[in-house]
Amino acid sequence: QVQLVESGGGLVQAGGSLRLSCAASGTIHSINAMRWYRQAPGKQRELVAGITNGPTTNYLDSVKGRFTISGDNAKKTWYLQMNSLKPEDTAVYYCNADVSLPSRSNQYRYWGQGTQVTVSS
Repeated sequence: QVQLVESGGGLVQAGGSLRLSCAASGTIHSINAMRWYRQAPGKQRELVAGITNGPTTNYLDSVKGRFTISGDNAKKTWYLQMNSLKPEDTAVYYCNADVSLPSRSNQYRYWGQGTQVTVSS
């Protein structure tokens, strides 16, 4: 079965940096899109960044210029580099991918377990 495993969360002061990683394991034909979401207490989950195999990228307006998403399809691993962190970036961050399986035409969406990012004032 396909699994996504996240790492890299933690506690940092405002203005600091973190890099989140997400690694996919299992029998995979291809990864067609990779994304990062976040959810803060009392708020809806929101898309932070996404990348496709073009590659093309898109970002939440509030993180543009501060966050960078990148992916390594051969290693089935992708990253979110977060710079100039602000307290409002505090949330649980989730990785997400659209995956094609061998001998299957459909895509399947998988989620990581989430990693906590806390930014102090």
